[in-house]
Amino acid sequence: MLTITIPKLRLYNETTEEFMYLPEVQLKLEHSLLSVRRWESKWHKSYLSTSSTGMTLEENMDYVRCMSLDSNIDPKLLRRLTRKNYDDILAYINEPMTATTFLQVKQHGPEKKITAELIYHMMLQHGIPFECEKWHLNQLLTLIRVCNEKGSTKKQSEAETAAMYRALSEARRKKTGSHG
Repeated sequence: MLTITIPKLRLYNETTEEFMYLPEVQLKLEHSLLSVRRWESKWHKSYLSTSSTGMTLEENMDYVRCMSLDSNIDPKLLRRLTRKNYDDILAYINEPMTATTFLQVKQHGPEKKITAELIYHMMLQHGIPFECEKWHLNQLLTLIRVCNEKGSTKKQSEAETAAMYRALSEARRKKTGSHG
């Protein structure tokens, strides 16, 4: 979790000729699968396939809103974010949050479009509990990658294993013309 401080602000109202003071605000943010899902449900495009430089200012600010643990965040508050706030948020998003490293293997072919639903599918495939949707997204993606590389998929039940062996035996019998 990242806590940022939006500084207090002094504004001048020319109509009333008075100063208005806005208080300092603490904002608690999480870069998680939940945040990505919220953002994608509004913008209807893949967050992970859209670089932050390819997003509009409105989309970037909305992702910060989606990261907020306060569900009723005032959009006007986001306009008060400073350059340092944005730099801190970007550094937090890019933080690996793990000691695990991988050899960089150059993949050929087109890049896959990764969406929140695809990540949930991978979680189900590897038996990763949905509570992990609140983890920092980079930690969750690292766990999924480890599961992929270690081949740790969900174990089959005894009935599924028996059905698979029956199907293989039947296919061999058909191929060889055997009855037993």
